[in-house]
Amino acid sequence: MKVAIVTGAGQGIGAACARELARSGFTCALMSPSTRSEVLAGELDGIGLSGSATSRADLERLVKTVMDRWGRIDAVVNNAGNLGRTQPGPTLRTGNAYDPTLEGQLREIEEEEWHASLDFYFLNVVRMLRLVTPIMQAQGGGAIVNISSLAALEPRLTYPLSSPIRTATLAFTRVYADRYARDGIRINSVLPGFMENREFPPGVMEAIPMARRGRMIELASTVRFLLSDEAGYITGQSIVVDGGINRRI
Repeated sequence: MKVAIVTGAGQGIGAACARELARSGFTCALMSPSTRSEVLAGELDGIGLSGSATSRADLERLVKTVMDRWGRIDAVVNNAGNLGRTQPGPTLRTGNAYDPTLEGQLREIEEEEWHASLDFYFLNVVRMLRLVTPIMQAQGGGAIVNISSLAALEPRLTYPLSSPIRTATLAFTRVYADRYARDGIRINSVLPGFMENREFPPGVMEAIPMARRGRMIELASTVRFLLSDEAGYITGQSIVVDGGINRRI
């Protein structure tokens, strides 16, 4: 038996990953702020809990529940979704190029919002890794995938809060990979582009070389591969699943 934990699994990317992992033979433990993960876990013959990855207590409860029932954790998918704005504030217009009218709006983001984004996009990963790393070390290894965003590889003013902090998460992933590879623990990040679970303006589609949104199965299959033994020599990487929109060389 191989056991996987998926956070943010109530819908969207997290739910798609959970279904694909269950289909490929993983027994899944799911968590999300709503009860949707509990419903999905029932369909997949797994465990579902309501809780938040921003809560250390909720993550501790999830990990303890998994260990009490199955005694091992082979894979983790750290998925947080999108936080959005936590306070009233200016709306940044869509666009990737420099726009001088946005400079003042960027400065108006309060420290409380920066801290909320740090908690949501970065510390959620740190909290989980602090809990599962000793378990994976003791059992001889494991694999982790962090769900990030295309904006983490090329930070964009369109995503002024999430993109710089997601970039920090990529850096932490690299450092973690360096430290724990010799313990048989692999960690990678998957960076989705514009996926089918959301609608986007026509101009966005025109910017994607493949001229379409990504399918959930394409993303979930990438995550499943990175957690599998077939990806046993891949760690510390940022895998972009975005139809070619990122231009970085």
